[in-house]
Amino acid sequence: MTAALIASDLDRTLIYSRKFFPAVPGAELCVEVHDGRPISYMTEAAMAALADLAARYPVVPATTRTIAQYRRVRLPGPPPRYAVTSNGGRILVDGAADRDWSEQTAEAIRAGGVGIDEVVEALAPTLPQPWVRNFKVAEGLFCYLVVRQELLPGDFVAGWTDWCAPRGWRVSRQGRKIYAVPSVLCKSRAVAEVRRRLVAAGELARDAVLLAAGDGALDAELLAGADAAIRPAHGELEELAWHRDSVTVTSRAGAAAAEQILAWLTDRAQTARSGCGRPR
Repeated sequence: MTAALIASDLDRTLIYSRKFFPAVPGAELCVEVHDGRPISYMTEAAMAALADLAARYPVVPATTRTIAQYRRVRLPGPPPRYAVTSNGGRILVDGAADRDWSEQTAEAIRAGGVGIDEVVEALAPTLPQPWVRNFKVAEGLFCYLVVRQELLPGDFVAGWTDWCAPRGWRVSRQGRKIYAVPSVLCKSRAVAEVRRRLVAAGELARDAVLLAAGDGALDAELLAGADAAIRPAHGELEELAWHRDSVTVTSRAGAAAAEQILAWLTDRAQTARSGCGRPR
């Protein structure tokens, strides 16, 4: 039985594209290949730290990636027993989607606002615009635009947010991707379910602390709801100047932030193990 549960975003938190690394050959190790091309990396130190952390505590990847996108990533250490994908829409148990959770999520989305078809219809006039590179619907749960950032109209995100909010959806921009996600679809809800299952199975102490890491607005609820959390000094939350008393900000940005995040998570998990865990 362990005294800490760790939930972490992946992209721009633990893993990074090549542009986030210094121009030093060999500074990065590949953790994802797509269409025969390496696209995501970690530093050697970050890989070793994550492998060590995952060997001692339950580490739950919590990502907006779809199941297929998540499966491309090869994280160091033992395969995670649980993973949260699709921004909380899916819980993977030993690599397979949990049917009960998927059904609960679909029901919550139906009750929480308009459906994905109405959102896609509202976006339809935008799709032929020259600043739109691609458009994807993710597992029927949410959708996102891939944009040419240099051509993106300055008022698009604000206008799209204004349309989505009263209809039960939220908007998040992460680099060249602009997401529209049902407000009820969140990583924190799925992580809470993983926690419940681990406690029920006797694998996690009832007073275990929840530690979290992430960089985007879609991580904010997870970070704010954790007993303690950390975010890098880059990304959407940094741009929004988002802070909470329980959330630490790294002193480093870019791929090196992952090393600092993992060191912080390890230290806090060890403190929980030697202490009393979460306050009762």
